[in-house]
Amino acid sequence: MSTRFKPKYSIKKGDTVVVITGEDKDLKKPRKVLEIILEKGRVLVEGVNIITKHTKPTSQNTKGGIIKKEAPIAISNVMLWDAKTAAPTKVKRSRENGKLVRISKKSGEVIK
Repeated sequence: MSTRFKPKYSIKKGDTVVVITGEDKDLKKPRKVLEIILEKGRVLVEGVNIITKHTKPTSQNTKGGIIKKEAPIAISNVMLWDAKTAAPTKVKRSRENGKLVRISKKSGEVIK
């Protein structure tokens, strides 16, 4: 990604999203966003894209072994979940009292 302009995404850490493409696609199961990686345009979602990582024994982890953890997926592969309509939704931005707020296009509700 270009470093000249900072990208603006409608998804933030802590939001509930659904995976719309890929191996873990499930349009009815909302999941929580754990982290957003702005520089790469990727997002870490709870329980999605599980990888196995082999670790050597260290002073913190004396046994080592195989660890299962989430890997980031492209931010374009997730869509915000609208709890009111129980469906994925697009987002529009508008100003209210001088602050930029996110509004669900399906229900028209402000997203916290």
